[in-house]
Amino acid sequence: MNRVETLSLLAGIALLAAAAYSSARADNLNDYPTAARVDYVFGCMKANGETQHTLDQCSCSIDIIASILPYDRYVEASTVLSMAQVPGHLGGQFRSTEIAKKALEDLRRAQAEAEIRCF
Repeated sequence: MNRVETLSLLAGIALLAAAAYSSARADNLNDYPTAARVDYVFGCMKANGETQHTLDQCSCSIDIIASILPYDRYVEASTVLSMAQVPGHLGGQFRSTEIAKKALEDLRRAQAEAEIRCF
């Protein structure tokens, strides 16, 4: 193999590696299913008004949250938030444990960042 062929081969390998890294990185940043993003945007629009401007803001908001919280952590925090509203002992478990408090803290921090950047 001559020098030009070797350089071409190395350049091709570098491009493939860069593409694989970029794809893996994009997958990590976009691990929220479309339905979860849409559900968030619908709820956000109900709370903030159903206009095109609000659609843009709410879409921005879930994108920011997704860039901060992995999807599994978002699901955990959303579950805690929902279950904490249940009255009695069962709801109390979701209101008082350190794990639940930490999950809500993470979600609220991500939501606050989204609020600052999108609204």
